[in-house]
Amino acid sequence: MSESPGLAPLAGNPAPAGESASPPRPKVVAFFDVDNTILRGASVFQLGIGLYRRGFISVRDIVKAWRMNLRYNLFGESASSVSVTKTRSLSAIEGKSVAEMVGVAEQVWDEVLSGRVFPGAKHLVDQHLAKGHEVWLISASPTVVVDLVAARVGATGGLGTRLEAADGSFTGELVGGLLHGPAKAEAALALAAERGVDLPASYAYGDSANDIPLLDLVGHPCGINPDRRLRRYCREHRWPVREFRDKRRAVRRSIRAASRVGAVWAIWVVVQRSVRGFRRRRR
Repeated sequence: MSESPGLAPLAGNPAPAGESASPPRPKVVAFFDVDNTILRGASVFQLGIGLYRRGFISVRDIVKAWRMNLRYNLFGESASSVSVTKTRSLSAIEGKSVAEMVGVAEQVWDEVLSGRVFPGAKHLVDQHLAKGHEVWLISASPTVVVDLVAARVGATGGLGTRLEAADGSFTGELVGGLLHGPAKAEAALALAAERGVDLPASYAYGDSANDIPLLDLVGHPCGINPDRRLRRYCREHRWPVREFRDKRRAVRRSIRAASRVGAVWAIWVVVQRSVRGFRRRRR
């Protein structure tokens, strides 16, 4: 996998003799999370569906991905759920072709993900670029996804979880850690040092409480479609919040998800009662 972009400074014209060159002006950057900030839903789940349809991964893998996506939609991110997702995802892609996954990711963008970009988020990206700001996407998703989304929405670049590859195939290991929570802030700090970024003048957007370490770095943080914990944190710190989701669609999804969970719960209760009744009759 390609590493996160790191551009070398451009060589300028030499300063005239006896004059010192003025220091470069600090850059302003807008950092954007990807899932539920730029795109509606979990991008890796949609990639998983595309990989399954093309025989890249198994039915078992996609069922696990569906369960994790349902949990994500119902309860948001958590450190434990992200860790489980990482372990299962890496085992699923071990030995698979890097080029093939990149090709599938591009097809999934054209078929699904391009229609999941929040217009409000794209407008924000365009506004920052028009002001001369750099725009960097930063996500726990693998770089194959983050780089693709960054290129398609016109961002300066992307920072994502790097998957190790050898001889054109994934090894099932990571290069470094998962880019999640505090690791996002560390990656942003490294980028800021490399590119001369003015963090107090910069911006950051995220949807989850796990984005707080990144949001805390900049002078202009903002919650986008925030989960309950981030919404409360934004309120306590007087950070702005923007909601790009269709409220009616979100309510319908919540009702459907709650109905599924309720049905599973009802079946579980019936089974438990039947088992207890059977045990009593045997005594």
